Amino acid sequence: MPLAFCASQRLDLPVNRQSELLPDYLQQEDRVIASLLDPRQLTRLAPGTYRYTVTTLQVFQLQVKPVVSLEIETVDGTMHMRALDCELEGLGIVDDFNLTLEASLSCNSKGLSGDARLAVQVSQPPLLRLIPRRVLESTGESILGGILLGIKTRVGQQLIADFKRWCRESPTLMSPQKASEKTAAMQS
Repeated sequence: MPLAFCASQRLDLPVNRQSELLPDYLQQEDRVIASLLDPRQLTRLAPGTYRYTVTTLQVFQLQVKPVVSLEIETVDGTMHMRALDCELEGLGIVDDFNLTLEASLSCNSKGLSGDARLAVQVSQPPLLRLIPRRVLESTGESILGGILLGIKTRVGQQLIADFKRWCRESPTLMSPQKASEKTAAMQS
């Protein structure tokens, strides 16, 4: 019987300035994903598809590095993210590993809201057979919760900072005078 653990996280993040531009910002898929996840660990495979190498995790004596393929889709002001598949580096041969990720990030009148659920099912590795099942599952839930909390923290810091930068840099959002000044400066 495989080990099973899951974690979820809810986000409600007020955006005080220019929140009406959030739907346009969420359409900037590459930019938003690079703000949500560490861009050094992210590889774009195709439009809407990415590979993300999760930071190496220490689980008792084992070091595990999940590599997750992600699908991203933005519809009606909501960005949806789900795991397509996942490989584990470091556990050796594991026949029945399954990772599911369902996450969404939405615009509303107050800012951003989101939900994420991360779950794992895996056979108990031989090196960990002496550790009680409940201890392994609670450790797994703690690790998954930490991953989601890290992403939530990135949203509150990097994503909001990038949104502000995008609002300043985007020529279509500037006044006509500032846009022409910026264009002239770039041509000089």
